[in-house]
Amino acid sequence: MKLTRRKLRNHAFVAAAGALLVAVNAPQVSTAGRYAMDTYQQSRPEYKATHGSWETVDLPDQFKVNAVHSVLLSTGKVLLIAGSGNDTKKFAAGTFTTVLWDPATNTYQLVPTPKDLFCGGHAFLPNGNVLIAGGTRKYEVLRDKVTRAAGVMTVKNETPNNAPFVVHKGDLFTSETDGRKYRATENAVVRPAHAEGSTVHASSVQLWVEAVSESKGYAFTNTGRQFSIDGVDVPGLYGLASTIDLAKQEFRGLDASYQFDPRAEKYIPSGKLTTARWYPSLLSVNGGDVLAVSGLDRHGLVIKGDNEVFSRTKETWRKAPELKRFFPTYPALFRLADGTVFYSGSNTGYGPAEKGRTPGVWDLSDNSFTKVPGLRDAGMNETSSSVLLPPAQDQKVLIAGGGSVGDRRGSTARTDVVDLTKSKPAYTAGPDLPAAARYVSTVVLPDDTVLMTGGSGDYRGRSKSDVKKAALYDPRTNTMAEAAAPQIGRNYHSEALLLPDGRVLTVGSDPLYGDGANSTAGTFEQRVEIYSPPYLFDGGSRPTITAAPEQVRRGSTFTVSTSSDIATARLVRPSAVTHVTDTEQRSVALQITGMTAKNAGSATDTTTLRLKLDKREGITPSGWYMLFVTDSDGTPSTGQWVKVK
Repeated sequence: MKLTRRKLRNHAFVAAAGALLVAVNAPQVSTAGRYAMDTYQQSRPEYKATHGSWETVDLPDQFKVNAVHSVLLSTGKVLLIAGSGNDTKKFAAGTFTTVLWDPATNTYQLVPTPKDLFCGGHAFLPNGNVLIAGGTRKYEVLRDKVTRAAGVMTVKNETPNNAPFVVHKGDLFTSETDGRKYRATENAVVRPAHAEGSTVHASSVQLWVEAVSESKGYAFTNTGRQFSIDGVDVPGLYGLASTIDLAKQEFRGLDASYQFDPRAEKYIPSGKLTTARWYPSLLSVNGGDVLAVSGLDRHGLVIKGDNEVFSRTKETWRKAPELKRFFPTYPALFRLADGTVFYSGSNTGYGPAEKGRTPGVWDLSDNSFTKVPGLRDAGMNETSSSVLLPPAQDQKVLIAGGGSVGDRRGSTARTDVVDLTKSKPAYTAGPDLPAAARYVSTVVLPDDTVLMTGGSGDYRGRSKSDVKKAALYDPRTNTMAEAAAPQIGRNYHSEALLLPDGRVLTVGSDPLYGDGANSTAGTFEQRVEIYSPPYLFDGGSRPTITAAPEQVRRGSTFTVSTSSDIATARLVRPSAVTHVTDTEQRSVALQITGMTAKNAGSATDTTTLRLKLDKREGITPSGWYMLFVTDSDGTPSTGQWVKVK
């Protein structure tokens, strides 16, 4: 017989009281002794049944990877994408890495990785393929490494009916202001102007230039200068630049996109983006197409609202000027029941502090944006995390933690929740996190709770500020309960996702420094840690799914054979997460319309459930889901893969 959750909590309280007596009556207990006591308490069955438990997995050396992106595939395997893994040497060598891990068998394989997908975006297509777009074209150059003034030159052509003009790498631009020269660092094609009647529309292209001298006198900002191209006599062809300086040069975006096929277990080229992107968000939209939003462009400049759409049928990208809207990089976007998109305010990394950071509902049908008020600590949304709370039909989103814009100090323990079914939605207060933190991972569990784990109190774990704490949030009561503490710190470039067996995988972490004094370089965390929630320690057997359809249609009713005593059924969409941004994760409630028991009380006891799926595409986007059934004690089955059409 299973112990009830209440009895298990009482056992945990008694154990905690005993630990408290030890602390009060024996202040001489050493740190090592306290650690041993904590370890002992956390190993107790009653503790695990209330708080869960963590275990560490040390991958074989040949499969250790700087996991910047993590995707659960419909085969049950996990795609760990590093690309160059924030390693300039690997980027220079063209060494790009992806590991495919099967948690069910604990087997691994390396997957040939065609481009540096480091810091791209990803979303699922209806067939289960993962669309991955953008990445790294060139690494950043820090200010102290910049020796020549450099920047973006816009080359314009005001003359129609000419052949395209090619600017070659090495061509010189001469300033008409002071005669100083700047060299093109790349090739570019300038198309002729376009004439409509008597109106001529100039063409333009941007390229990167650098000064021919290391003199600081070549730098200028916000002055707007015109340039001629040496040796070129084409009327109406000239260069324009407003800023060429010695500032830090940001990462530059990649225009490549690929699909990862879970069955073939390989990357497939999938056309080029219309705008190169680094740090973009991808979002599945109505019909199964994918929207790409924000990022840094091919020259490291924040993209000013130029978004684009991938057609799943044509497998090509198109510009979407009708959806022009600015967001900071890696905005947290959620597809809602009516097809609109909610921007929670969470983002990561780049963009002005005063623009594009207000939460709101984005209507893709007319590009309107309705602001959502009420968010506390509104200046602390960068590196915060957001999650569509379970079940998805409730249309509630939670934002957790976060910090100031850029690398400034400070973080918040705030969680706020918004109910988007209301006519005038607004954020309201949720319970605080266990500690103020950036980079907190949020994972929806099949029992409708949310695991919140990891993060750091300062930028990239600075000053050894990793928060080795976890909590379980219950949306039904808007409360937070302590969970077992992880042993491995997770900050920047870390991820967490739900596995089909109901456990949670955590990977990655890229601290800036390796010590509390910030005097040594940090090391990328390559160990894996897995959390087993309390429902895996409740003292009894788990419900099982013995039969289920492989495919179901939205709005339909279907049957599932399972063990008895089933209270809820959920379809959980797998995660595709990076930088604590996951536009895919959601849990959809299935309505139990009937239940028929067979051979009740016998060894062959089975139950046939009749389950009805919501008909709205905005609730259940097409694709693969994990079907979980949960008993009256809150214990879920292992997930079974079901494709929704």
